[in-house]
Amino acid sequence: MDKRLLDILCCPVNKTPVRLLGRAEMDALNGAIAAGGVVTTAGSPVRERLAEGLITTDRKLIYRVDDGIPVMLPEEGIGTTQLNDFPANP
Repeated sequence: MDKRLLDILCCPVNKTPVRLLGRAEMDALNGAIAAGGVVTTAGSPVRERLAEGLITTDRKLIYRVDDGIPVMLPEEGIGTTQLNDFPANP
């Protein structure tokens, strides 16, 4: 992802800056998606693994990136509190 774009992006809900998901975070998220039970903030099930994602710097919300395009819609966010094995540190 373009660093300039990443520098200006923020969460549409609480305006917190975002960063790219780290490998351990991505693995934990995709493991939880594969096991089922991961939902968006709107309550829709997440069925497809993420190839790339953004996380708020407060580590509360994740947004997917599709083909290099961030999907920063409030209803598409994934709350990290539902992820039991989510790493404590990036």
